[in-house]
Amino acid sequence: MTLTKQQQPVSLQIEDLHISFGTTKVLQGINLNIEPGEFFAFLGPSGSGKSTLLRAIAGFGPIPEGRILINGEDIASLPPWKRDVGMVFQNYALWPHMSVQKNVAFGLEERKIQKSEIAGRVQEALDMVGLAHLADRHPAQLSGGQQQRVALARTIVVRPRILLLDEPLSNLDANLRVQMRNDIRKLQRKLGLTTIFVTHDQEEANTISDRMAVLDMGVIQQIGSPMDLYDYPVNQFVAHFLGTTNFVEGEIVQKNGESVLQAGADVEYPVDSAGKTGKGAIVFRPQCLHINPESVIPEVVEFDGTVDSKEFLGSTIRYSIIVGKDTILVEEDHQRGKPVYEENENVRLVIPRKQILSVEN
Repeated sequence: MTLTKQQQPVSLQIEDLHISFGTTKVLQGINLNIEPGEFFAFLGPSGSGKSTLLRAIAGFGPIPEGRILINGEDIASLPPWKRDVGMVFQNYALWPHMSVQKNVAFGLEERKIQKSEIAGRVQEALDMVGLAHLADRHPAQLSGGQQQRVALARTIVVRPRILLLDEPLSNLDANLRVQMRNDIRKLQRKLGLTTIFVTHDQEEANTISDRMAVLDMGVIQQIGSPMDLYDYPVNQFVAHFLGTTNFVEGEIVQKNGESVLQAGADVEYPVDSAGKTGKGAIVFRPQCLHINPESVIPEVVEFDGTVDSKEFLGSTIRYSIIVGKDTILVEEDHQRGKPVYEENENVRLVIPRKQILSVEN
């Protein structure tokens, strides 16, 4: 059996999971279903509970309330060494006195695997991460990216049922992070491993995961594909955490048979509220708006504003525009010769109706 011929991918279910440290509730009512072979991300700010949730799956920390099931088997009360999961830590946790080869072989030796098999499996794991030529070096002689590859090889060599990655790229520079996340994704696809990736970086989660769960204050706010969560956030937290957004609050009223959100004396936005009235909120992304468009855009909402400031970002220009009581962000592609709007300039804003989304406050 080789690394490239793993056992069938497994599913992971989490049912009504709660974890507290003393009187502090860290995870509250977590319910989650991860499909076999899926690359799943836990995304959230520091203190949201994402690493605690990952460690609960690995078996590190207190035994939680609730159930953690791998292919239907509840492992919540099992010690880590009986769960058959592999974890790559943020700090790599390599043995400094051991060579790369010895570090990768360590888990197999602890499992009393025969030496002849260990040699073949270590060689294959190092080949997969591109480090076979550095097998005799020690961690201090390696770059950060190379150390990360050793940690990954050491984990996959034991053929875990689930691969857990706890912010594995946070110690790398920006360019190396991009390369490593692509390499991890390719390796995960090759092995077919069910994989869970913890990060606070929304770009990492967007580019590497099939689906993700956004956590805040120990509660899952929303689960879905990166594009679905970006396009259809359920609340203000998710909308802001997954990218720059405009959030407008106001009063929902019925007007001419249509629901509108009144956000000031002369500013109204259409909303899909199914007849609801009272306090409400909407979100829309800065790139969905157009300033003084030259061509006709069908089914739009138009309103006037005044430029408060602008930022040149290279490929785009980000404008802050005062509309009624709110400051609206607009991002336009920058092209040579395209009009640039200055502070205090009056402009007309246009946004397609379908880009305005009602959310929870």
